[in-house]
Amino acid sequence: MPTSDPSTRLIHHAYRPPDGFEAVAPGVHKASTVIFPDVQALRSRDWKDKSGYTYGLHGTPTTFTLEERIATLEGGQFCVLAPSGLSAISLVDMAFLRQGDHMLLPDNAYGPGKAFAEAEMRQWGVQVGYYDPMEPADLASRLTPATRLVWLEAPGSITLEYPDLPALTDVVRQHNARQVADRPAVTVLDNTWGAGLAFCAFDLGIDVSMQALTKYPSGGADVLMGSVVTRDPALHRQILLCHMRLGLGVGANDAELVLRGLPTVALRYQAQDKATRELAQWMQSQQGVAQVLHPALAGSPGHRLWQRDAQGAACLFSVVFDEKFSSAQVDAFCDSLSLFQLGWSWAGPVSLCAPYDVRSIRSLTAWPHRGGLVRFAVGLESVEDLQADLAQGLAKLVS
Repeated sequence: MPTSDPSTRLIHHAYRPPDGFEAVAPGVHKASTVIFPDVQALRSRDWKDKSGYTYGLHGTPTTFTLEERIATLEGGQFCVLAPSGLSAISLVDMAFLRQGDHMLLPDNAYGPGKAFAEAEMRQWGVQVGYYDPMEPADLASRLTPATRLVWLEAPGSITLEYPDLPALTDVVRQHNARQVADRPAVTVLDNTWGAGLAFCAFDLGIDVSMQALTKYPSGGADVLMGSVVTRDPALHRQILLCHMRLGLGVGANDAELVLRGLPTVALRYQAQDKATRELAQWMQSQQGVAQVLHPALAGSPGHRLWQRDAQGAACLFSVVFDEKFSSAQVDAFCDSLSLFQLGWSWAGPVSLCAPYDVRSIRSLTAWPHRGGLVRFAVGLESVEDLQADLAQGLAKLVS
C-alpha cells in the first residue's frame, strides 16, 4: 500500500536481504513480537516443539541455537534457558514440586539454592531436608514416600567434597522402584563446576542437569544466565511448561555473549584446571596452611571418586588456615592480595577469592576444621604471577 508518511514507509519497508549469508558467529535475533505470514500459521504453530517461532519469550533463532549447543555440551537432548543460575535452580524446584512434596539437598549445596528452598518452597508447603552427600546410606535413610526431588552437587560448594554420583543416583533409583507412585523422585545435578566437560552427568545416572552459564560457558564475567538440560522428553515438558508459565526468558545480546564463549570453553577449562592444580599443590606446602581442598589432591574428600568419574577439575580450590589465625587475620590476608580480587562467581578471566565461615552454612554435617577458609577461583593470569601474589600475602600472614 503506497504511503508518503516516512514512519510508515520505514516500518513497513519492502527490502529483505538475500538468503544465504553465513558467518562464524550466529545471528542475533531480537524480538518480542514474531510476525506470521498468515492466519493459518498464527493458529497452527506450536511453541513447544521448536518447529517455528511464535513469540520472543518462546525462542528466536539465537536462543534456539544456544539451547541446542548447551544440550550437546551436556550430552543431553533438551535445554531451556533461564536469566541466571539461581533462576534455573528455582525453575527446577517449581517444575517438579507441589504442596506436600519432600525435597532433599546435599548439606554442602550452593547457598542461594538452599535459601530458596528454605524460604519459598517451605512457604508453599514443600518439606525440605538435607543429607550427607559423602554417605549414600544417609541419603537412603532420608528418602520418604513423598520425596519428589533430590539435588546433587559435584563437588560441594565452597568445601569441594566430591561425592559418589553413581551411588547416590542408584539409591534414588532403588527407592523409586519400591514406591507405588505416579511421580517418582527426580535427581538434579548442579553441574556448573563440571560444565559438561569434566564428566557427562547423564552417564552417571542423573535425570536433569542444571548449569549457571554465567560461569564457564560465558567465561567473560559479564553475563548472567542458567540452563536446565535433560534427555527425558516427559521431564523436559514439565520444565518447559513451568518455564513458560513463569515467563522466563533471556536477552538476545546475553545469548550472543554465551554463544561467543562456547567455542573456547574447553580450552579455558583445561587452562584454568591446570593452573589451579599447580597453585593448589603449591599451597599445600606453605606455612600456616592446614589443608587444601581440591578434588585432584590426594588428601581432599572424595579424591578417589573424582579419579574414577571425572576428567577435569575446574578452577576452584579452598584453603583452610591454621586455627591460630583469627578471622580478622584471614580477612587481612585476602585484602593483601593484588591479583586475586575480592568478588563472587568464578570461571572468568580474573582470579578471585573470598573468606567463608563454613559452620554458618552447614545444618547437618560437622565441619572438622577450626581455622578460617578462603575459596580461590583461578582466572587466566600467569600461574607464576598468581603464586607470587599468594606468597606475599602468606608472608604477611605468618610474620
